[in-house]
Amino acid sequence: MEVEKSRKMVEAAKLYYLLDCSQMEVAKKLGVSRPTVSRLLQQAKEEGIVEIKINDPSENCRQLSDDIKEKFGLKEAIVVSVPMYDDEIVKQAIGKAAAAYLGSIVKDGDIIGTTWGTTMYQVATHLEHESVKDVKIVQLKGGVSHSQKKTYASETLHLFEKAFDATLYQLPLPAIVDHVVVKQAIEADRHIKRLLDMGKHANIAVYTVGVPRTDSLLFQLGYFTEEDEKLIADCAVGDIASRFFDKEGKICNDGLDARTIGIELEDLKTKEQSILVAGGLKKVDGICGAMNAKLANVLITDSYTAKILLNKETAQ
Repeated sequence: MEVEKSRKMVEAAKLYYLLDCSQMEVAKKLGVSRPTVSRLLQQAKEEGIVEIKINDPSENCRQLSDDIKEKFGLKEAIVVSVPMYDDEIVKQAIGKAAAAYLGSIVKDGDIIGTTWGTTMYQVATHLEHESVKDVKIVQLKGGVSHSQKKTYASETLHLFEKAFDATLYQLPLPAIVDHVVVKQAIEADRHIKRLLDMGKHANIAVYTVGVPRTDSLLFQLGYFTEEDEKLIADCAVGDIASRFFDKEGKICNDGLDARTIGIELEDLKTKEQSILVAGGLKKVDGICGAMNAKLANVLITDSYTAKILLNKETAQ
């Protein structure tokens, strides 16, 4: 009798847990009542015939976050699980996580500096309204271009403004100009200088890292000469706020950098919250460069990218 009962427990468990049969379907196949099937399944768990294991991806992500935080000496690291390594899915996932993180840290009187692009637009679209006062949003780099290509600069800034009931300060300029003297003249204007100083002294900066490839957004906006593109291709692993850096996080084209308007990389190191939001295979080297230079103290990325970062050697 016990052998027969044990056999039915195993059979019921296989039908229910492995073949996804309903309890009623199991009952019909075994010729017993549904309550009997329920009792068989319960007893199968109690006797160890069935062991249920739940693989929670968030558990793995918590460990990855701790490992990333320790490896790069960060204030905070947030790693999010993504179902597949697709750029758009990654941007949406890390954008949502970054928006939630911002919502948890922003307080009255904060100055938030932000850049633009598709990743930052995902952050902005996921922001929820927060009841804070006297918050300022400032654009960290120019967003005007000669191209019809969409930068999402205005949309991103206005969504930030709306979420935090903030005062918005836009930088109505191109990110890069043709001549150093043009930049010098622009920055001599007291209104522009005020905006740039506000970005420099913002206590929160949230930004992404760009990819130094001709198919990336910044390259399609008409900013670069052929010589610029060659110099970038020779040494850059990424850019932040249109400032291109090498694998150690050092500026790799001084001439181009001298024509770039907006926050300087060194200023990102002084922020209370310097938040890098980036993921995807194409951005791994750029993230590493930023981490090597200690530009960010918070990294928000995806689980696939995190694993690659943990396996890469840091620059000495």
